[in-house]
Amino acid sequence: MHKPALAALALVLAVGACGTVRDSRLNPLNWFGRESTETLAPSGGWETEIDRRALVPRVTELEVIQTTGGALVRATGVTETQGWWDVELRPTNRERPIDGALVYEFVVAAPRTQTPVSTEASRTVTAGVKIATPRLQGVRRVVVRGADNQRSVTR
Repeated sequence: MHKPALAALALVLAVGACGTVRDSRLNPLNWFGRESTETLAPSGGWETEIDRRALVPRVTELEVIQTTGGALVRATGVTETQGWWDVELRPTNRERPIDGALVYEFVVAAPRTQTPVSTEASRTVTAGVKIATPRLQGVRRVVVRGADNQRSVTR
């Protein structure tokens, strides 16, 4: 009984003294490998969503309404046919003023099927955006752009 225990102890000491066992696959501490950091981002980067909406052909009205928390910008435009949807005042320059002007693009999504022209009232679209008081600092003018024209309101 003493001989096998002595032999096992000698083997453990001999193996423990070897520096290469520390880095080998025989060592249970190395069974799961070294820690590594991997990114989940694709090599070309994430796809950015492309906004395929068009500028409204003609901006007909623009109004800036003062509120207690800032201002509301309301714009009205006329499309070429009925059925335009997903209307938005899309800020340019991350909603930061350019030379004292906040600039918005009035965008709309095209109808999915062919639609009639009909009356101007039936082709009118309206969009609005709220601007918080801190964003209004340094703003002297609000501009809304369409495809054929733009309207602006000054303070």
